[in-house]
Amino acid sequence: MRGSWSLFLVVILFLVPTVLRAQSVPAVGPFPSSAKRPMTFEDLMAMKRLGDTAVSPDGQWLAYSVTTVDLAQNTKTPELWLQAIAGGAPFKLAVAQPGDSGLQFAADNRRILFLSGREGGQQVWLADFDPATGATSNPRKLTAIATEADNAKWSPDAKSIVFTSAVYPDCAPITAVDFATGNSCNAGRDKALAQSKVKAQIFTHLLYRHWDHYTGDKRSHLFLVSVNDGTMRDLTPHNPHDVPPFSLEGGGCGCDISPDSKELAFTENPAPVPAISTSAQIYTLDLTDPAAKPVKISTSAGGNLNPAYSPDGKYLAWRSQARAGYESDRFRLWLYNRVTRTGKDLLPNFDNWVDELAWAQDSSLLYFSAPETGEEPVFAAGLSGSTVKLGADGEAGDLHPLPARGHWLASVMTDAQPPEVVQFHSSFNFCTGGECPGMGFAHQALTHLNDTLLSQLDLEKMASFWFTAKDGTKLQGFFVPPPNFDPAQKYPVKFLIHGGPQGNWGDDWSYRWNPELFAASGYVVVMVNPRGSTGYGQTIVDGVNGDWGGKPFSDLMEGLDAAERRFSFIDKSRECALGASYGGYMANWVLGHTNRFKCVVTHDGMFNAESAFGATEEDWFNIWEFKGHPWDYYDKPNAEDPFRKWSPSLYARNFKTPTLVVHGQLDYRLDVSEGFQLFDTLQLLGVPSKMLYFPDEGHWVLKPQNSQLWWKTVNDWVDQWTKTGGVQ
Repeated sequence: MRGSWSLFLVVILFLVPTVLRAQSVPAVGPFPSSAKRPMTFEDLMAMKRLGDTAVSPDGQWLAYSVTTVDLAQNTKTPELWLQAIAGGAPFKLAVAQPGDSGLQFAADNRRILFLSGREGGQQVWLADFDPATGATSNPRKLTAIATEADNAKWSPDAKSIVFTSAVYPDCAPITAVDFATGNSCNAGRDKALAQSKVKAQIFTHLLYRHWDHYTGDKRSHLFLVSVNDGTMRDLTPHNPHDVPPFSLEGGGCGCDISPDSKELAFTENPAPVPAISTSAQIYTLDLTDPAAKPVKISTSAGGNLNPAYSPDGKYLAWRSQARAGYESDRFRLWLYNRVTRTGKDLLPNFDNWVDELAWAQDSSLLYFSAPETGEEPVFAAGLSGSTVKLGADGEAGDLHPLPARGHWLASVMTDAQPPEVVQFHSSFNFCTGGECPGMGFAHQALTHLNDTLLSQLDLEKMASFWFTAKDGTKLQGFFVPPPNFDPAQKYPVKFLIHGGPQGNWGDDWSYRWNPELFAASGYVVVMVNPRGSTGYGQTIVDGVNGDWGGKPFSDLMEGLDAAERRFSFIDKSRECALGASYGGYMANWVLGHTNRFKCVVTHDGMFNAESAFGATEEDWFNIWEFKGHPWDYYDKPNAEDPFRKWSPSLYARNFKTPTLVVHGQLDYRLDVSEGFQLFDTLQLLGVPSKMLYFPDEGHWVLKPQNSQLWWKTVNDWVDQWTKTGGVQ
């Protein structure tokens, strides 16, 4: 299930040295044999994981974070690297230590900032930078705030830094003076809380817990600190709201500073009950006046996120949604004129989501990425509203325009390639009449984090197919063949159902639900993008609202039917359905509505829609998707009550398929009680079933050894029912 304008895609972002597109295949012929070996879970954990990236102001240096997994130690450790964009071997940042993150270059190209917890809590650190050699030196700690620092961002004049810290809003605003006293109010309350023998909490408002933690009394605030003397002030003092609001997409401070360093733009959700609101707004604040108050400049009732000033200072751009309470409304590219104080939807006819945006350095255009039929290409938008599709195949993000027009860097991934940084060059002109094609396109991988390992693995290329739903809607599916694929043979099927429900399958890489690893043990992996999927226009996205078990279920079954008819290598007598989040809900729905599968795997899925409503934290989600509250329908028959009409629990008498239930104790989006209820029901009905319970995981299984157990348990369960006929 989505949350906080996030998409549960079962993916992690970015990647590609050589970019491969998911091929649409009218027919399947023999795939070339390979001497390479199938991928294992240990291979997946051995892969280096690209994190945040940064580019020096002169466009000469790339900085990036790489996380290494130590399976034996059950740890993930990020490290900071540098390399020349023009070429040359990468090298570790000399002043950084393992665990450091968040590197950014100052506009003077002579200093960097980064985040480090080497002396205890995480703080902002500075270091000198030599743009000629990439050498870094003289590391020094800038902040010493007891509540720690995160999401640091340089001002364009390099004289100050904005960062976030979670503080108690009723404490006096923290200043530089507090450094010497240990930030008495905040530090004192934290210490008292840690030492108290009583761990009980009293709640007086909703959103008292979120995703995997209880929110407590602290709120994220924005701070401004002087680089020269450490003078600091809370820019959002006494604010009872989180600034920025929680978001799984976009990240960072949710803010930007004007080119003259005199104004801050930031995101805040001012709703008195944030649990029922997605209406984040854009505010500006005069940084030259300590007494200035924020001014709201956005007008949309929906979410407004990721403000970005044009380098010439004339405009602000951000991602905007029109409808209040709907976290999956279309993300529009909003352009605000700072002189006239007016804004507009820059691309009113662009029907897919704007996922990320970045200004060209000459302010003439905006680069942005958007999902499109299983890919996430990069587009350019002129200020007149014309667009050019620039590429790339796979899924692109973390965009960095370079000084030369048409040059940019992006993190890119495909289904067979983890994230890598790629340099792009496209010569193009804007044409009239909407979207127009690029006029030349080239790309080159800059990082090669996993080339050696990938050269040893047999990762068959994902392919796509299209089919027609019952109502005539054209929809897309994908499949991944197993290693050493022979189309003349028959293979069992793992049928994956994506989360969201406003998510999608496509040409991307995942460290959690990885189609290549699912296929590696001798399966054809089939994935279908039903109603609710992104990348096919907002009408398709909206098609799941209030219809969770209706058209989306029909679409999934029609898509699988189409794959069975089209691909003779599919053994339709040996299929297993697997899903997480909304995919877990749909797996539960499948249990009560078809017996076509040999087994089911349901991870963190909704079982009882009424109980799930009362146990979740982001109430706006269920209010929108189920068209109200459960009590709005208590006097209605089940057919008119979405919470009962679409609740898998009411179809339990039909459950017959062997089912593996997976759930985490710390999942507050879909409470663990949903998994317990399902497992209890299956056991009492005598349905072959097993439950994998994680006391230390939330909506996702993130710890390496927990992930190892997850993959073994899931694959063993599928093998048991599709390869050995259920024999233990």
